[in-house]
Amino acid sequence: MRVLNTLKHLALGACICVLIASCSKRESQELHLATASLGGAFYPAGQSISNLVSKYADKLTMLPVVSAGAIQNPRLVHSGEVDLGMTNANMAWLAVNAQGPYAEALDLKAVGVLHASILHMVTLKGSSIESFTDLRGKRVAVGPAGGGTYGFLIRLLEVHDMSIDDITPSYLSYTDGFTQLGDRNVDAALALAGFPTAAVMQAMATQELSFIELSDNKLATMLERYPYYTTRELPKEIYRQDADITVIGVNNMLITSSGMDEEQVFQIASSIYGHMDELKKNNAIAAQIDWQQSLALPISLHAGAARYFESAIQDSTE
Repeated sequence: MRVLNTLKHLALGACICVLIASCSKRESQELHLATASLGGAFYPAGQSISNLVSKYADKLTMLPVVSAGAIQNPRLVHSGEVDLGMTNANMAWLAVNAQGPYAEALDLKAVGVLHASILHMVTLKGSSIESFTDLRGKRVAVGPAGGGTYGFLIRLLEVHDMSIDDITPSYLSYTDGFTQLGDRNVDAALALAGFPTAAVMQAMATQELSFIELSDNKLATMLERYPYYTTRELPKEIYRQDADITVIGVNNMLITSSGMDEEQVFQIASSIYGHMDELKKNNAIAAQIDWQQSLALPISLHAGAARYFESAIQDSTE
């Protein structure tokens, strides 16, 4: 009888534990993070971010959601269809200022910086193309129509007193564009992407590649006109170049609406940026994230994120 009572108590205790866990799970709020298509860098990064939030944030879980990507995500956040989104810093700036593809100003705040996308401007080694102006009259794979690469290209053409009519553009996916470069069907291929990017690596497997570099003067002009752009040093070993290359790019970032609860945003930022080693372990491209660049994003930080980064900076100086 004593053994039977003991078993009853154990069973009752197990049921209570299950009920507590079940109630705790029901109390957690599930957040949705808009990423991009399954084939890009945003979705796997979003998975890793969501896992950290679900693991470390108090009473929050997060689910990555497939979306059309950087241009659509600000709209999804503004409309409340998702809680957070991943986008490019330039798209966030355009969205809050009702410019570019955004007809109205969107209610967005920054949560923090993500990895950078750089503009790969590539030709075959030995090509006559040595500078951007050498693209005049050439066949250029410019990425998919309406994509981020094309917007970058238009601005670069402007600062070089050129237009799209000065080149023969091919609107191709990155993979197809660099395949066409390897087959010599285009003279140069462009891609706004994190590094290393698969399309470039694939082309590099069969061809020696050369990067088209911008002059210091033109880089400075681009950064002055478009403050949401940035520069990065591309290590020579990434694409087997002779020297490191200064490239133009844009930071990617995590955004939410200004109306999101301050404590929730603090928890999210803490879960991500307070566990960078774990994030890097689970997503290789996270190694490129410099969390302190969150303080220099082109749109203002959400109050919860600002509170987290202020505490993080204090901790790093102590």
